[in-house]
Amino acid sequence: MIGKYKVITLCGSTRFRDAFMQAQKDLTLQGYIVISVGLFGHAGDDEVWDAGVKEMLDDMHKRKIDMADEIFVVNVDGYIGRSTREEIDYARASKKVVKYLVPPEE
Repeated sequence: MIGKYKVITLCGSTRFRDAFMQAQKDLTLQGYIVISVGLFGHAGDDEVWDAGVKEMLDDMHKRKIDMADEIFVVNVDGYIGRSTREEIDYARASKKVVKYLVPPEE
């Protein structure tokens, strides 16, 4: 296991700050290098809503997906919003493995 670390990027609504932190911890202990969001706009990081910042962060997150082998969707109670759906679609188009906190209903 030493030296054989996959990179995984967390995706999901930023309202789930605690779930993101738990996923980061759990995945790190499973041997992943974890890339997460930089700000939690829906959980109090109001800078997200300044002019141009959300657009920049959305673009940066796609670059984080580019750097990853996989993504992990933090979909508490199965919730997947528009931005997260776009990230999942982007990851799939890039042939990334997509994993979920809550497996989606097919």
